Order: sequence, then structure tokens, then C-alpha cells
Amino acid sequence: MEILNEIKFKMPSLSVNEAAARAVVSSFLIQTDPTVEELSDIRTAVSEAVTNAVVHGYRHGKGDIELTVRLLPNREVYIRIKDKGCGIADIEQAMEPLFTTAPEEERSGLGFSVMQSFMDKLKVKSSAGNGTIVTMRKRLSEHGV
Repeated sequence: MEILNEIKFKMPSLSVNEAAARAVVSSFLIQTDPTVEELSDIRTAVSEAVTNAVVHGYRHGKGDIELTVRLLPNREVYIRIKDKGCGIADIEQAMEPLFTTAPEEERSGLGFSVMQSFMDKLKVKSSAGNGTIVTMRKRLSEHGV
């Protein structure tokens, strides 16, 4: 994979850091001159992935979340959110709309569905006890190039 530019950001699994993750991604992607809609879509997908790591990955515990953003050829954006939390025993079930491991917290169970709808590709790698890696890709339009 040819990487044109890359940024890595590590943050503790605190809910307030969802905003920091969105800001980091936005600031980094400004160099690509994305449309407002593209930037909004990516920010939303990142927010959902980080929220999943905080709420489901670490539950009420603490740990780190690693965010990697890469610019690839052909205006493709690669984003990886990695945690070392409890992991997902059944990824297929977790990706079903409305499924949640935290119903007592009134979670909607739409996080993965939202990520899929805003990004071109979504991949989830996880196993119980070993954390989760969410990888997303989106090709930006050629509007200003």
C-alpha cells in the first residue's frame, strides 16, 4: 500500500475524546480539499468507531484508542481505529442493525451501520479478549483537483 501521508493519534478511552478524534481527522484531511459532505461523513464514521471502542470495547474500564489516518493514491482515505478492549465474539452479529451489547445504556445498535453508510469500505477484525480493529476507506471526489 503506497502511503502519501499519514498521521497517528493515541488517546485514552474517554468519551470526550470522540471530539478530539473528529478534530484530528478533519485537520489532517483539509490538505485534500474534501467537500463539506465528505468531511462530515468521515467525521461521523470516526465518531461512531471511537464511541464503540469507548462504550463497548472498554465498557467501564480504561485503555488506549489508536487512530491512524492515511492518504493513499487516487484521493483514497484510509482510517483505522484500534483498541485493546474486550473484543467482539461474533462480528457478524455485532454488525447487525439494532444489535447492542449495552441496551441498559439505551444504545441504538446502529454504529456499524452508520459507518458502512458513510464510508466506501468497512472491515472489522476482532476476537473476544483481544480488542478490535475497525478499518474504513473512502475515495474523495475530484471536485477541486
